[in-house]
Amino acid sequence: MNELERLEIIPYDTTLRDGAQTPGVTLTVDAKLRIAPRLAEFSIPYIEGGWPDSNPTDVEFFRRARNLHLTNSKLVAFGSTIKVNETPASSVVMKALLESETEVVTVFGKSWMLHVEEALMTTGPRNLEMIS
Repeated sequence: MNELERLEIIPYDTTLRDGAQTPGVTLTVDAKLRIAPRLAEFSIPYIEGGWPDSNPTDVEFFRRARNLHLTNSKLVAFGSTIKVNETPASSVVMKALLESETEVVTVFGKSWMLHVEEALMTTGPRNLEMIS
């Protein structure tokens, strides 16, 4: 068996977060609550619901999404690592991810040193601490 024959592809849908960043597209809480079960009908294992720390719509969506029954899918909360001057215990982002009460969270960290130094204004070692 070669490497490609062992490859497993697991769909991960970002419509409710990334799709809402499309110019001219605005998803209300009610729209997101209607779309999520439809995505689950396709048996998409992971449906990213949004960033629970980023805006009131996503906070409300995750609060109300606890009542959804996505039998074929798991709802995912999306967020970043802690901020430069935070600890995990003091992180607003980590708190919001936990309060979303999803089984799965996706946490992204910066990997390009230009972003680490210019956007985060920190060092490589500190960035790795933030990620870990």
